[in-house]
Amino acid sequence: MKFSIGGSLKLAFRPWVEGLENIPAEGPAILASNHLSFSDSFFLPAMLDRKVTFVAKAEYFTSPGVKGRLTAAFFRGVGQVPVDRSGARGAADAAINAAIQVLENGGLFGIYPEGTRSPDGRLYRGKPGGLGRITLATGAPVIPVAMIDTEKIQPPGKVVPKLMRPGIRIGKPLDFSRYQGMEGDRFILRSLTDEVMYEIMKLSGQEYVDIYATVAKRQIADEEKAAKAAAKAAQSDRAAEVRQDPGEKP
Repeated sequence: MKFSIGGSLKLAFRPWVEGLENIPAEGPAILASNHLSFSDSFFLPAMLDRKVTFVAKAEYFTSPGVKGRLTAAFFRGVGQVPVDRSGARGAADAAINAAIQVLENGGLFGIYPEGTRSPDGRLYRGKPGGLGRITLATGAPVIPVAMIDTEKIQPPGKVVPKLMRPGIRIGKPLDFSRYQGMEGDRFILRSLTDEVMYEIMKLSGQEYVDIYATVAKRQIADEEKAAKAAAKAAQSDRAAEVRQDPGEKP
């Protein structure tokens, strides 16, 4: 991935990076990043010397046929590990266990605390369960990461990326050893996650919104649905007025 796709990304997009010195040369660490685009999971690993592992849904690794095998090989090549997402609780536990295994083997694990891509470029509240539990279970440092302008390169729903220069800012490692043994305390998990999100906000310069991105997506979808319904109703009203007065042009 680094020599093929990674090389092509560097050549075509010329990403800039600040704070590479904050990535340890060896040993476990958690890269906690904002999430603006599908391409985040390609630009970040491409710019680091070390392998970064993310979790991906198991369907990417189990599809039949030649295409399925190529897809599985591709996702393994870019550092993804399969997780069965059937059942919310089971999926969360599977992802956490996969992350712990990567870190116990001395690797770098990448995670998006927001849980999903930002729907509008703003930074949303981090979900505490995943990041907090992984951090306290392993004692690994958390390195905040800010992806810059990747949402402009490949907005949600767009397949063909726009050629422009994205950026990556990597912050200093955060040590949460003071919370060791408190992974069962939801207030500790919340505090840890909020501290990481604050550092990401400082690095990215994004506006922070204190709700989950999944909630924001539902609100946006509801607003779009309501706007379409209102437009359709207005169109129906205009059509009814024209029927009442056939001489009037629509």
